[in-house]
Amino acid sequence: MAYNKILADRLRSVFAGRSEVVEKKMFGGIAFLINGHMSVGVTGDDLTVRVGPDLYDHAITQPHSREMDFTGRPMKGFVFVSDEGFSGDSELLTWVHLSEQFVRQLPPK
Repeated sequence: MAYNKILADRLRSVFAGRSEVVEKKMFGGIAFLINGHMSVGVTGDDLTVRVGPDLYDHAITQPHSREMDFTGRPMKGFVFVSDEGFSGDSELLTWVHLSEQFVRQLPPK
C-alpha cells in the first residue's frame, strides 16, 4: 500500500534526533515507535494516532478524526486523522503530543 510520503517526512522532522524513536513498516504504511511502542504513523493519506483507552473518547470527537478500522473492526485506542486534521504544523504536533501522553506511560520494550 502506498502512503503519503510528505506526511512521513513531516513526522521524520518531528522526531529527528530522538534516539528513542524508530521508524518501522506497519499497517501498510509506516509507524514511529517510541521506546518500542507504536505512537503515530501514516496509512495511505491518513495519520494513524495511538491515544490509548483514556484519551480515545476525546480524540474521536476531534475534527477530521475517526475510529481506526484498518482490519474492518475498530481498534480501540487508535484513531485515523484525515489530512484536514493535520494540515498545519501545530495540528500535527497536537496529535503527536496526544499520542506521546499515552505511549510514554508504557514500560519500554
